[in-house]
Amino acid sequence: MSLWAMGDFHLNFSQPERSMNQYGKVWVNHEKKIFMNSQKMISPEDTFVVTGDHGWGRRINSCQPDMDFIASLPGRKILLRGNHDMFWNTKKTKQLNEFFNPRLYFLQDNFYSYQAADGKEYALCGTKGICFENLTTYEQFLKLLDRETQRMEKSVGEAWQAGYRNFVLFLHYPPTTIGESTSPFTEIAERVGASHVVYSHSHGEARFHDSLQGKVRGVNYHLVSGDFLDFKPVKILD
Repeated sequence: MSLWAMGDFHLNFSQPERSMNQYGKVWVNHEKKIFMNSQKMISPEDTFVVTGDHGWGRRINSCQPDMDFIASLPGRKILLRGNHDMFWNTKKTKQLNEFFNPRLYFLQDNFYSYQAADGKEYALCGTKGICFENLTTYEQFLKLLDRETQRMEKSVGEAWQAGYRNFVLFLHYPPTTIGESTSPFTEIAERVGASHVVYSHSHGEARFHDSLQGKVRGVNYHLVSGDFLDFKPVKILD
């Protein structure tokens, strides 16, 4: 019953013209890599968290081929919202969970449980997150940061009230902006004693070291962008 993660699938089954091949050879036939590597590495009883940017569909019906592909992968699939997931309005999380249940589970303003092989119960918490990328004014970034911090607090808070004391936190964006070593997300992780923080979004070798990796102040940080992993899921917990 292992816990796996990977993000940034950028599937284009719903929009074939949005090929990712232009971004380098690692993206050529990346859908086949995702499928084959997942089949080899992940068991049906495992949990697989996909950390956002699933595909290009803008509505539930238009993203159906991409969701069908993810649903075909082994294990229990838990999906996090990415910045390109336009089909996923935050108010539609309940609708998505009802529509795709039990094939897919959507992580937003909620949490999911995971039991490790040693019997320890973990709460899987998460939100999209945000970091400053010069895409908005700094004032707008601070507004978005406050919103996403509140969403992570809600996810963690609900798990804490339910009695969970072991946490794995998931973000789509890196937990820190370039050049920073702390953020509200790292502070939450340290406060609740999270064992792992898992994130994606950073593409290309120039971006792979934008944020924290490895063990920092007692928390293990994992970058799981698909191209960083050559589309091989990474095991977070056994």
